[in-house]
Amino acid sequence: MKQEKKSPVYGRDVMELVTVAVEYCVFLEQAEGKNRFDFVDTIIKILPLLYLKATLLPKYEILNDDYLPEDFVTEDNYNIVRANISIIMEDKDDYLDVFMEDMKYSESPILTTVSENLADIYQELKNFVMNYKNAIDEELMMNALAVVKEEFQYSWGQKLVNVQRALHEVKYTEADEY
Repeated sequence: MKQEKKSPVYGRDVMELVTVAVEYCVFLEQAEGKNRFDFVDTIIKILPLLYLKATLLPKYEILNDDYLPEDFVTEDNYNIVRANISIIMEDKDDYLDVFMEDMKYSESPILTTVSENLADIYQELKNFVMNYKNAIDEELMMNALAVVKEEFQYSWGQKLVNVQRALHEVKYTEADEY
């Protein structure tokens, strides 16, 4: 009996990334009013899972340039998520980042924010999961996978590890206060 080859869009590693990405997005969408300690405690557990799941994906190719994933996150959505995180993080939102592209041209670290980096990651992942959820065929799902993997490699993966460092500092300096 010949077995059908299962489509990569339904593979275990892909489904696990989708699951963690949905968890991340829902967590940030429901972050309003959370206290900083609980927020940081949860997000530093989700971020490494996202990183791991993204690294397990192979590189995918865009199947059809005329059939690219849509952007679902509006500027308002992005700003709400970013503002809620900024309010939670208060004075711990800013951190110095030495791994930014602009750093090549600077002699000192560049100030960035936890809220902006987490919102940037949110935007990439929310667009990915919405394209996956609303896909009318596997071609769009494959294109969404190709885009999220490429953006992980060149953008949100670096932001994730940078913000993880800043959140680690917050968690373990504030832990002494509680």
